[in-house]
Amino acid sequence: MLLRGLTWLVLFQLLGTAINHLFLPVMPGAIVGLLLLLAYLMWRGEVGEPLSLAAGSLLRYLPLLLVPPAVGVMVYAKDILADFWAIVGALVLSLVIAMGFAGVLMQKLVKRQGHKEQGQ
Repeated sequence: MLLRGLTWLVLFQLLGTAINHLFLPVMPGAIVGLLLLLAYLMWRGEVGEPLSLAAGSLLRYLPLLLVPPAVGVMVYAKDILADFWAIVGALVLSLVIAMGFAGVLMQKLVKRQGHKEQGQ
């Protein structure tokens, strides 16, 4: 079962990489594969047991993916400190933009839900 789920994950990643190389060089192949997997799962309507088992097994090792960025921060600490205010400014600006976007989107979704409830 685990092997079948891992096969599905690798298949969608390979498909995303192929689409990346052939048609969409700006987006990473893994992201394209994840979007294809999401579309497939939405079309199917459920996540099968093999895929769920494989994803659960891989989530156990997710913290290992944070080790290389942490090492990079330690190695390039002087360079990061040199551009500290630019980094802080970019982070604050992106936070404000994302919060504003999320707020506007939430208001629109609440209005839409209210219109649906009134129509029923």
